[in-house]
Amino acid sequence: MLARANRIVRGDDYRSVVRRGRRSATAHAVVSVVRRPSDDPSTGAGPTRFGFIVAKTVGNAVTRNLVRRRLKAIAHGLLAEIPVGYDVVVRALPAAAQAGWPTLLEDVSRSCARGVEKAA
Repeated sequence: MLARANRIVRGDDYRSVVRRGRRSATAHAVVSVVRRPSDDPSTGAGPTRFGFIVAKTVGNAVTRNLVRRRLKAIAHGLLAEIPVGYDVVVRALPAAAQAGWPTLLEDVSRSCARGVEKAA
């Protein structure tokens, strides 16, 4: 489970990342990444934060929650790989409901890495 410090919780933050972020898409997800500006150089920009968008087009509530839980587990694993100071929003596409764990893990990991490279 992601700690509160590692989650995007405000709607304005979601909109900002999706609108300004660098996108990387696969068959199962669209990942938007933006680097947060550092207000205080001594403290940095804060921890990396993740947000998830799983719309009704993905499936019923049970399916959406399964996809969301998988994405959260993937994000928890990526915290060590992504440098601090980034906001990442993962939008699940309808194909994510049919994707297996290894496929979803590979797609989202690769997309996050590409997004961080573009946003740096």
